[in-house]
Amino acid sequence: MKLFGFLAFTAFILSSCATVEKEEAIDMTKVRTEIQAMEDAYAAGEKAKDADAVAAYYSDDAISYSRNNQPLSGKAAIRADIAKNIAKDTTDNYNVYKIVDVFAEGNSVVEIGSWTEFDASGSEKSNGNYMSYFQKRDGKYVCVRDMSTTTSPDKSDM
Repeated sequence: MKLFGFLAFTAFILSSCATVEKEEAIDMTKVRTEIQAMEDAYAAGEKAKDADAVAAYYSDDAISYSRNNQPLSGKAAIRADIAKNIAKDTTDNYNVYKIVDVFAEGNSVVEIGSWTEFDASGSEKSNGNYMSYFQKRDGKYVCVRDMSTTTSPDKSDM
């Protein structure tokens, strides 16, 4: 009986001394830089009217909740909508995307950002906010979900 008690006590001590695997610390500065680079590439793709460059932001299974539209499911549908909008755009307007806040845990990142649309002369046309959810896949972040709003009044309300 004493031997059983000793073995149980020893097992308890050893199990309590086992090292708990620590989660790897996330370098938020690096995450913020990576996400902002993605936003900059997205904006550059829009400005160049390159639907493929813009769609590179998204995962194959992404869902995009754009302002004033039904949700778009899948990268192919998102890319098709981007191409349609680019084809209709006869202006030289461009957008700038800026991170407001970033939250990260494990392989997931949530970004809250703001966007501003400028005309060719650099005057502000409209602005709004967005939220994007990223997952790290194959070593790089891709947008899995995004949603955008505008702070500009709807022209039909004027």
